[in-house]
Amino acid sequence: MRPWAPPRPADTWAPPLKNFSFLVSGPNPQRRAEQKSEPVYLTAAMAVERPVRLVLDASLLLDPFEGGVSGEVALRPGAEALLRRLRYSNLDVAICGPEEMPTNVSDFLEKTANVHSFGYILLPDPSGHLLLDESMLEWSRSSSCFYATSRVDEDLFSELQSHKWRVIAVDNERGTEDSGVVNISKLEELLLTLATLIKKEIASSSVLMVGYAMKQSREQDFAKRGAFPLYPSKNGLIFVPLSFELPLASQLNEVDMILHKMTDEIVNIDPNCSISFPKGISFSAGMSEIIRFMEEYPDFCIIDPFKNISPLLDRLQIQEILVRLQELGTEGRPKLRAPHSLKVKNFHGSELQKQLAETNLSFPLIVKPQVACGVADAHNMALVFQVEEFSNLSVPLPAILQEYIDHGSKIFKFYVIGDKVFHAVKNSMPNASLLKSSSGDEPLTFNSLKTLPVATKEQLLQNRVQDNKSLDIDVVEEAAKFLKESLGLTIFGFDVVVQEGSGDHVIVDLNYLPSFKEVPDSEAMPAFWDAIRQSYESKKGKGQT
Repeated sequence: MRPWAPPRPADTWAPPLKNFSFLVSGPNPQRRAEQKSEPVYLTAAMAVERPVRLVLDASLLLDPFEGGVSGEVALRPGAEALLRRLRYSNLDVAICGPEEMPTNVSDFLEKTANVHSFGYILLPDPSGHLLLDESMLEWSRSSSCFYATSRVDEDLFSELQSHKWRVIAVDNERGTEDSGVVNISKLEELLLTLATLIKKEIASSSVLMVGYAMKQSREQDFAKRGAFPLYPSKNGLIFVPLSFELPLASQLNEVDMILHKMTDEIVNIDPNCSISFPKGISFSAGMSEIIRFMEEYPDFCIIDPFKNISPLLDRLQIQEILVRLQELGTEGRPKLRAPHSLKVKNFHGSELQKQLAETNLSFPLIVKPQVACGVADAHNMALVFQVEEFSNLSVPLPAILQEYIDHGSKIFKFYVIGDKVFHAVKNSMPNASLLKSSSGDEPLTFNSLKTLPVATKEQLLQNRVQDNKSLDIDVVEEAAKFLKESLGLTIFGFDVVVQEGSGDHVIVDLNYLPSFKEVPDSEAMPAFWDAIRQSYESKKGKGQT
């Protein structure tokens, strides 16, 4: 038997930070005194110090239609997703099987365990029945232990239970009559079942279960940073994925709140329709069911409400929100504002020139689709230097024309996570004169997520006008507070550029539930968990008044 190999600490999974400087700002002492809700942390009495061990039987993972002495060995459908999520769950996980397994099967399982940083156990089978070894006996004395399997072995179940192991039997054709065994029908149900059992083991009403829904790549980015533990976070949160392959009603009955990125589940947005949730937006069947659930149970906690997020799907509505920042103006401080902009339904030359003159917009202009996210071409943009370049422009209509602001090739990415504000400084697009010289009298088209024309080292040297001191943190923190109150969002981000010459602080983008990957995990994860907890407590408090 290979020695137990617990998962690595979450901090070691974070990707290295590159090409930016990081700053964090939080409430000043006066603001701290005004805060009414403090983070909730679990006490020792809740027994969360007791580790949770999970052993996955080989029968649970292997495809029953593959394998054998010379056959191909493969994971069953759904097993890879399960292993990926367990890797970052903050549980101690091992894969096990009998010593008598064919070598190719044993090698496959051990390799799978190594890939996911799990332990691997070969159990002796002297009498034809699997027996617990000394390690498993020791774990039962100091840990909460769970054994998940897809085969019925009453003798094994009995021995496990005699040593206080909880047994979860998955997808058994025969099932088991043992009342101490938890039977579930599908592998996809295992994480929610496990989370429910862990919550019961802790036996505290302060532990909350968060069901989350987002696309796989986003979930993986968060999970790798330790954001979604099955073992309770310091402030008592357990995270489980909501599966659209299973009935949602039973899942939502188990969780205390929903965390979602609804834009990941948008199927279509009608650009000719005024986007006002849910008007003009088509969602996947799973997200549509969550929307219907929230309509039926409006007091259920969701982070964040759909109606609060929907304005951020429309760049025109974003502009209308940002224009109100001018209310925060203070004498002697940099001007905080939105970029000057114009909505257009077509790119016809004469009509367009008239509209530009009426709004005092001058070239160069950055052209963005009105639909801000949720569809494939929402980030296809162009930088236009003269009116003739609008001919055959491929940016989707309707579109927003926005002044291009020279900003020394530096952009400040701000993240509001609950009551904390973080920001990072990143390289951005060069000044307009440098872009024009390389455009060849053509509009500069790009995708802002994939092909943003970031300044080269040489260009940065040419326009090193700005540095971190040019940013007035207090001014932007006031904007963050204003936006948080205006939008009613728990976690959101916005981008700020400082205009060369005037020093204006211009907010050029606003988005919901960003990855905030530039913020170190040691700062981001506690803030993330506290923000979710505080949102729940706030919702609960309002419901009781």
